[in-house]
Amino acid sequence: MNILGVSAFYHDSAAALISNGEIIAAAQEERFTRKKHDSSFPINALKYCLEEQSTHPDQIDAVVFYDKPLLKFERLLESYYAFAPKGLSSFITSMPVWLNEKMFLKRLIKKELKSAGFESMPKIIFPEHHLSHAASAFYPSGFEEAAILTIDGVGEWATASICKGSGKDIEVLKELKFPHSLGLIYSAFTYFLGFRVNSGEYKLMGLAPYGNPMDPEVKQFEKVIKTELMDIAEDGSIWLNQKYFSYSTGLRMVYDKKWEKLFNMKKRDSQDELTQRHCNLGMAIQNVTEEIVVLMAEEAKRLTKSDNLCMAGGVALNCVSNGKLQKKNIFKNIFIQPAAGDAGGALGAALAAHHIHFDKERKVEGTGDTMKGSYLGPAFLEKDILGVNNKYQAKSRNLDYPDLYKEVAKHIDNGKVVGWVQGRMEFGPRALGARSILGDARSPEMQRKLNLKIKYRESFRPFAPSVLDEDVQKYFDLDVTSPYMLLVQPVNEEIRKEVPNDYNERDLKGKLYFERSELPAITHIDYSARIQTVHEDTNPHYWNLIKAFKELTGSSVLVNTSFNVRGEPIVCTPEDSYRCFMRTEMDVLVVGSHIFIKEEQPDWKQTDNWKEEFILD
Repeated sequence: MNILGVSAFYHDSAAALISNGEIIAAAQEERFTRKKHDSSFPINALKYCLEEQSTHPDQIDAVVFYDKPLLKFERLLESYYAFAPKGLSSFITSMPVWLNEKMFLKRLIKKELKSAGFESMPKIIFPEHHLSHAASAFYPSGFEEAAILTIDGVGEWATASICKGSGKDIEVLKELKFPHSLGLIYSAFTYFLGFRVNSGEYKLMGLAPYGNPMDPEVKQFEKVIKTELMDIAEDGSIWLNQKYFSYSTGLRMVYDKKWEKLFNMKKRDSQDELTQRHCNLGMAIQNVTEEIVVLMAEEAKRLTKSDNLCMAGGVALNCVSNGKLQKKNIFKNIFIQPAAGDAGGALGAALAAHHIHFDKERKVEGTGDTMKGSYLGPAFLEKDILGVNNKYQAKSRNLDYPDLYKEVAKHIDNGKVVGWVQGRMEFGPRALGARSILGDARSPEMQRKLNLKIKYRESFRPFAPSVLDEDVQKYFDLDVTSPYMLLVQPVNEEIRKEVPNDYNERDLKGKLYFERSELPAITHIDYSARIQTVHEDTNPHYWNLIKAFKELTGSSVLVNTSFNVRGEPIVCTPEDSYRCFMRTEMDVLVVGSHIFIKEEQPDWKQTDNWKEEFILD
């Protein structure tokens, strides 16, 4: 049985293919179209999924869309009615789109499938949004039974859910309903602090540690959030005071003037300088978010009595919150879907259809999760690399892999920045050593260099470490695996360095470039790191590279960031990689067994201006 899952028409469209319950392929549409967070029907991702297993459209038993559009339309109508006459202009704007397109989504899907080569139409199924999230986490988890916690902005009505997974079944136990949403209030603060909603939330997470925990203002902000903006119940459910929020009927997240009065600060524009007060407000909402997630998890434990927890939904990408939850030891085991956002809904929709709609049994092998390291995207061939060489007159050397690992390790040890492209592309927002930019975590200059000369992004943003799984406890306070870079934990005390006594009194710029540990490039301001453990069985090339670096230097930690510039999707093909390599101050590019040295390349004559092409994300 072959089932295609699809998510589309909001943000981060994606397609996924499962065959007899096995995950075959999954990819986001943005990687093919080169449009960040592309929301269009994932025609390119869908075609890739079919090609990965040489599956003919006639062999597809069902196409599964990740939510129920009619239920979402019901929520939209009821919200406009409840808040009338507010939102009239928004109502007038949105109704034609719904009536012409989204109300007839099955017809639109059939049209797109026909253009992808489908002659006879398979069954089209619409599970609920949060069921798709729950399925994306539980079915690949490797747990026979588990509590399932999904938290995001909003699906149809649900904004969070607690479910119980057992075998092939998922039972919904509790839901939080719109307009009360942890994801939406976090996005509201993302907006107020000058970042883009649905893409800048991770910036807010990275900014929060720059708040001063000793400043009474942080606690004051938390008090305002808890008394004016929301009520928090013991089970983690929240009630949001809608007089401060306009997302239910408007085109913005909040009423700017009311928030400015509430927090005694102007809404920040994206280009405005970040102040300590912005950092303190970011710390406050991050602290409140962590508190709510823990309460929800405790309620999930109470309801299910399970030792296992699965998580999905956009809030599950808040790896700081995940790290705090993991340290609470509420559950013995936690699995977080690496594509926890809407892209992962495509995979979850397909899995839900397989096990629930078609009533197919689930086999649990007991050998860990079935995400295959999340390396579910397209690979490339030798001819693709040679095609780049021919098109751009590029110069590369082809090395045997053992020699390649050693040479690349030497470049990294010499302070070079390396683009690293191997095998199948990652599914989800994190680069995990298949489409990565790498550097030396021991270098005091590496964070500054990567942010300002390679990624062209805000200087405050931290970078993640990749570490050999067998060495993780040598550097970090982490006693579990973290293959998907979804847990933040502290660096060990013995590798930390002292900061000045007046450190917390300094402004953001004054805090940035202190060596806080022996691994300064990956140690955030609060001595934390977003850790990726690298495993030989799921990514042997990346594991062998870090092992070669360890043999050369004694260190088994590299800086790992996604292979893209600010506002650009992560690279997919060798050509994407070479273009990004030549547009930046990257030193070395490795694609498969080919190595490109910047000084050996011809002058880059492309006149395109990527800084205008890719807007600030």
